[in-house]
Amino acid sequence: MNSITESRWLPILLLTCSNVFMTFAWYGHLKFKGSPLWLVIVASWGIAFFEYCFQVPANRWGNSVYSPFQLKIIQEIITLMIFVVFAFFYFGEKMRWNHFAAFVCIVAAVAFAFWPQKN
Repeated sequence: MNSITESRWLPILLLTCSNVFMTFAWYGHLKFKGSPLWLVIVASWGIAFFEYCFQVPANRWGNSVYSPFQLKIIQEIITLMIFVVFAFFYFGEKMRWNHFAAFVCIVAAVAFAFWPQKN
């Protein structure tokens, strides 16, 4: 390992890239309802390949500085942030108060996941 792969920020950057691909793979096809289901499944799998090209190294290298629980919590918060931006620009969705309240609860979960442990 070197200093780049041991960085605390590299996994976050890679998980962010991964989640952009994941969001398009999972939700991008919703604008193409006229396309055959088999075609959107194949297209989604093709996009998901690139998601995994970022996600697997993010977790492998990230595990040297974060626990698996912390990596999962980081991934979930990134997923929600990416999805909020995606839903706004791609679908024209608006953020409502209950979405914001749910987001605050998830941020609280992140804080608990990183709460200092007494050994």
